[in-house]
Parts: sequence; C-alpha cells; structure tokens
Amino acid sequence: MGPGYLANPLAFLVDTLFSLYIMAVMLRFLLQWSRADFYNPLSQFLLRITQPVLQPLRRFIPSWGGIDIAAIVLMIILQIIALSLLMTIAGVTPRVDYLLLRTPAELISLLLNVYLIAIVVRAILSWISPNDYNPATTVLLGLTEPVIRPFRAVLPDLGGIDLSPLAAIVAIQVVKMLVLPPLDRIAPGLMM
Repeated sequence: MGPGYLANPLAFLVDTLFSLYIMAVMLRFLLQWSRADFYNPLSQFLLRITQPVLQPLRRFIPSWGGIDIAAIVLMIILQIIALSLLMTIAGVTPRVDYLLLRTPAELISLLLNVYLIAIVVRAILSWISPNDYNPATTVLLGLTEPVIRPFRAVLPDLGGIDLSPLAAIVAIQVVKMLVLPPLDRIAPGLMM
C-alpha cells in the first residue's frame, strides 16, 4: 500500500466537504437573490452554517445592487482551495491559470445542477402532494420560481398541466451543453 492508496479517499473527502459547503453558500446567495423566506428552517440552517465565514468578509466586501458580493468571493476562494488541494493530492502542482479558468466552470456547473435538481424535485413534489405545506417546499418554490416564471409566461395553458418546469430543465441542459464544454476543453491543457 503506497501513497496512492490514501489519495482516492482523501480526494473524495476534500471534494465532498468543499462541494457541500460551496453549495450551502450558493444556496444562501440564490435564496437572497430570489428573496425567499429567510425565517424558513432550511434558510435559517444555511444562514447559521455560512454566517461565521461570510461575516468577516462582509467587513471588506460590501453588497452591490442587492447582490451579495462577499458570497460570490467566498465561493470563488473555496473552489480555488478545493481545486488546489485536489491537484496536490493527485500529485500535480496547482497552476494559477488553470485555477482561474476551472473555478468559474466548476461554479457554473454547480449552479446549473442546483437549479436542475431543484426544478425536478419541485415538479415531482407538485405531482405527489401539490397542496401540502412543507418548509423545504416553500424554499424550493422561492428558489425555482424566478427561473420557471419566464417559461410559464410564454407557454400556453394546457388545462392545468404546467410544462414550464420541463421547458426550464431543457433550457438548463442546453446551457450546460453550450457553456461548459468550451471551458472543459481549455482548462485540461493548462493542468500539467
């Protein structure tokens, strides 16, 4: 058992822990942006786990036009650290040019996946229990409504069947296909 034996589990742990925390910061940012209910238990959880890191950043990085710039900076910093650690674990020296190209690609991918999953879950919940109140459902509606609303405005009413979530999912998939591959093609060449 050489040093490679521990590399995979360590990389998995680093990737998982950083991804979960970056997702928490991103969800907090998105919930602020969509003006979701911050008294909701899920919102309060996100506030509690992200506030200790965001509060010191806010002293130096103010919000601008209602956008929480400190949260964006924190996501970028955390993603750069995660990529650097993963590269180091893999035995590759982190390069600044690679990190600067790969970080936005990773964050955009996470953002699109968050919305994709949230819209799918919202659609499933609307079929299973359309009238049940649940704190998570309220946050989910607040998070996804800004993305679904434009599709609902242009799609015709089909007698109670809402195809706007399906249209939003298709649009997100198209954006993933258009935006991520060019970034993926550029960044690997810079890794070595």
